[in-house]
Amino acid sequence: MAKKKTEEKINIDSILFKCRDILRAAKNSGSFFEKRDMMLTLVFLRFIGEKFEDGLEKLRADLIARGLDPDDEEIFKAFFDDATFTDGTYNLPPEARWSTIINTPAPQLNVALDTALHSIAASSKALKGCFVEGTFTTRNLAPNDIKKIVDEVNKISHKAFGEEKDLIGRVYEYFLKEFAVNATKEEGEYYTPHDVVQLIATLIEPFDGTLYDPCCGSGGMFIQSAELVKAKRGDISCINIYGQEKEPATYRLAKMNLALRGISHNLGDESDSTFTHDLHKGLYFNYIMANPPFNLKGWYDENLQSDARWADYAVPPESNANYAWILHMLSHLKPLDGVAGFLLANGALGDSDTLNIRQKLIENDKVEAIIILPRELFITTDISVTLWILNQNKKGGDYHGRKLRNREHEILFMDLRTWTENPVKGENKKKVRLDSEQIERAAEIYHTWQSEGTDGSKYEVAELYRSVGKDEIERNNWTLVPSKYIEFIDHDLDIDFPAEMARIQQEMKDIMAQEKASQKMLADAFEGIGYGIE
Repeated sequence: MAKKKTEEKINIDSILFKCRDILRAAKNSGSFFEKRDMMLTLVFLRFIGEKFEDGLEKLRADLIARGLDPDDEEIFKAFFDDATFTDGTYNLPPEARWSTIINTPAPQLNVALDTALHSIAASSKALKGCFVEGTFTTRNLAPNDIKKIVDEVNKISHKAFGEEKDLIGRVYEYFLKEFAVNATKEEGEYYTPHDVVQLIATLIEPFDGTLYDPCCGSGGMFIQSAELVKAKRGDISCINIYGQEKEPATYRLAKMNLALRGISHNLGDESDSTFTHDLHKGLYFNYIMANPPFNLKGWYDENLQSDARWADYAVPPESNANYAWILHMLSHLKPLDGVAGFLLANGALGDSDTLNIRQKLIENDKVEAIIILPRELFITTDISVTLWILNQNKKGGDYHGRKLRNREHEILFMDLRTWTENPVKGENKKKVRLDSEQIERAAEIYHTWQSEGTDGSKYEVAELYRSVGKDEIERNNWTLVPSKYIEFIDHDLDIDFPAEMARIQQEMKDIMAQEKASQKMLADAFEGIGYGIE
C-alpha cells in the first residue's frame, strides 16, 4: 500500500524539478537553452522509444489474434526485423531504443545517447532535423549526473500521464518557467496554455482543410487542435498543417513534437523569421491559429517597407510587431472563407500609432470578435491578453453544420476577465485556467451570435458580451477596447451607504476597544515587575 501512495505522488513537475536541480549542479551542463534542449531531446528519446515498445506489443497481440506465433523464428523475422506501423510509430534500430539506453552503464551513456540520435536521423527522413546530433558528447556530463537524469526521464510515460497530453510541450513550458522567465519575456518566447488553445480551436473549429501558425513555437497549437479534430471528427488526416518558427531549437522541437504524434506537417526546410523570409509565401489557408510574441521589437527590416502584405493598409509601426502579425495572417487567409484566431497584448486594441490600420480592418469588415481573457492564464507573463478573430466571410451561409446569419459590419465583444474561479495549485505565481464548461460557454456565446435567428442589435449581457455595429465603433474613434462597448453596472449604486458607514464605524470602535485593552494588559504586566509605562 505504501508503494502505491508513492506512485500516486509522482507527477511530471516533481520529475522535472529533480532534473533541473541535477543540471544546475552539474559541470558542463551549459546555458539555459542547452539545458532545456538536452532535457527535451531526452524526453523525445523516451517518448519515441515508448511508442515503439507499445507498437511491438500491439503487433504481438495482433499476430496472436490471427493464430500466429510471434516467437516463431520465421514469423519474427517476417514481422519484427523490419517492423512497419500504420499509426505514426517509428521503427527504431536497436541502438536507438529506450530499452537499450536505460540499460547502458553510466560511463557510456553520453556516447550511447548520441549514437541513438545519429541512428534515428540516418534511418528516418521525417525525424532528421528534430535534434542536434552530438548533444550529449559535446556537453559530456559526468556519468553520475547523466545517469540520474536518464533515470528520472524514464519515469515520464504516456502510460502514467496520458496519451492525449502534449507532454513535450509541458516539458518546454516547465523549463521556460523555472529557468529563465525574465529572459523568455525578452525573447518573446511563450508556451500557450492548453486551455487557451482549446478555446481558440473550439471557437473557430479547424476541422478540415489547412491550418497555419506563423510562429508555431513547440507546435502546441497543432497538437491541441489535432486532439479536438479527433474528438469531433475522428480523423486528423482531414487537416493539413503548415507552420514557421524563427528559433532553431524551437523549430526542432516542433518537428519532434509533430513527428511523435504522427501528424503530417510542413514547417518549411529551415527556421527563419516569418517577416523577412516567409516560407509559405503565396499560400492561403482555411484557418490560422497563433500566439505571436507580444509587443515584439526588432522585427522590422528596411526591405519590408513596400512589402505586399501591408500594401492595402499601411506599414506597421517599427516599435512592435503586433499589427505586422495581424496583416501577415490576413494576407495568408483564404479570401472567401478563411478564419483566424490569435492572441495579442491588449495595447493593440487602441494604440494611436496603428489607428489607420485598425480603422481600415474594421471598414473592410475583417474583424469578427474581440475577447479579453483573464490575465492569470499564462505562467510566463502577467500581461493582459486579447483573443482576436478575423473572418473573411461575415455574410452568412453553412459552416460546420450551422446556418450562419449575415454579420457584416458587426463585431462581437466579450470580456472574460472575471472568469478566475479555477485556480491552478502548485505554481510559483497566481494562475488560473478555463475549464471545459467555460470554454463551451464562450463558444456558445460566439456561435449563437453568428447563427441565424439572432438579432445582433440586441445581443448583449451586461459585463460579459455585446454585439456592436461599425457606426458606434467609428464614433469611438475606431477603438476595439471592449469596455468602451460592454455595459458595466455600477454595483456601488446597490450599497446601503448609511448601513455600510454604521458597520465600518462599529468595526473601528471594536478595533480601538481591543487596542486599549491590549495596552492596559501590557501596562499591568510591566507594573508588576517594577517598570512603568509613560
